[in-house]
Amino acid sequence: MTTLARWDPFRDLMSIQGEMNRLFGRTYGGGEDVLAGSWAPALDIYETEDRFVVNVELPGIDPKDVDVSVEDSTLTIRGERRFSEDVKEENYRRVERRYGSFVRSFGLPKITDADKIEASFDKGVLTIEVPKVEPAKPKKITVKAEA
Repeated sequence: MTTLARWDPFRDLMSIQGEMNRLFGRTYGGGEDVLAGSWAPALDIYETEDRFVVNVELPGIDPKDVDVSVEDSTLTIRGERRFSEDVKEENYRRVERRYGSFVRSFGLPKITDADKIEASFDKGVLTIEVPKVEPAKPKKITVKAEA
């Protein structure tokens, strides 16, 4: 007894498109290889009264594989999403998530206090809080008269 399966022409087209993308990528170097290479995680940056907050989506990444640094007023986030070692590459039928290393860098405004930046990781989201410096308050200077 044979089982009938519904034919899905789009599945075949997607498979052909994937093969063509890989072929042209290897031949001309213009394609994307999701198994190797860099990618950029999605992020949001917003400002509050006393700080800037950066939220970076990093699902499936170990916080030990993420590095946050500041140099010359530039905030840099580096990391890597590793391919699962439990499954052989040839066993995958579809790969849509990005793998490999990533780097995101942003210039910090002069009103930030780089020495007090804090980073935390919760539920696959890296949150970086960049406090603003206290604005300089006007100071009145008394002029002393000499007798």
